[in-house]
Amino acid sequence: MKIFRTQTEMSPVLQKTRENGETIGFVATMGALHQGHLALIQQAKKENEVVVVSIFVNPTQFNNPEDLAKYPRTEEKDIVLLSDSNCDFLYLPNVEDVYPEKEESKDYDFGLLDQVMEGKFRPGHFAGVATVVNKLLRAVQPTKAYFGEKDFQQVRIVQEMVRQEKLPVEIVTVPVQRAENGLALSSRNTRLTEENLQAAPFIYATLQKAKNLKEEGNSVHEVNSYVEKAFANSPFELEYFQIADEETLQPIDDFTSTKKIRAFVVAYAGDVRLIDNLSFS
Repeated sequence: MKIFRTQTEMSPVLQKTRENGETIGFVATMGALHQGHLALIQQAKKENEVVVVSIFVNPTQFNNPEDLAKYPRTEEKDIVLLSDSNCDFLYLPNVEDVYPEKEESKDYDFGLLDQVMEGKFRPGHFAGVATVVNKLLRAVQPTKAYFGEKDFQQVRIVQEMVRQEKLPVEIVTVPVQRAENGLALSSRNTRLTEENLQAAPFIYATLQKAKNLKEEGNSVHEVNSYVEKAFANSPFELEYFQIADEETLQPIDDFTSTKKIRAFVVAYAGDVRLIDNLSFS
């Protein structure tokens, strides 16, 4: 595996790859890699001749400076994992390489996509995500880029950004990767206390119960009420639970109003923010 610290180093190598007619799969990460990231890399390896992974903790998508400071950074361990996963190239830039002029986000208009859920609770987050993914996609120029459905709203934002920027890349989504107990894999899980780690499967179990209630004929209001009461009696602080249309991400009031439905949840375990979702379709 070859490691690039700058676009200047990386660009000619990837240009030669493209000239050789080889397809490039790209996985953008913020490091602290786990099996969820490796699943993206495995999918990219299956579908492309060359795989590029980036590790960059993007400052513009953190509306909370404390969250940015606490974000786990495990560069040496990540490099070993990537090498063992047969990653071809690692792009490991510093802030100056990604933001050579000014560390700021581009102002995008995503309509209603970024007005709900994460967009509502983390102002400026998706502008930062879209900006850095745009920069990374332009730097790597991959054939396909891979994103996990755990951050489903982020995927929809990236898809819309790619459409607006007219980038020639296919966005491939990979299902949520979970631990054996159902906990959605996340870099933030490393910050959970042992007690919260043991209790965390409750979140996925609640999503599953909510889906069962929907299938048993309960209304959106009844499912919402169940989830709110369940969390009120749990160790976790519910930030939001929303049942929404997968395409528009807008909340629904009636399960018959759309075919593709997904439930989204965010809850705090102490000071660790956990995110998950489940298809209801």
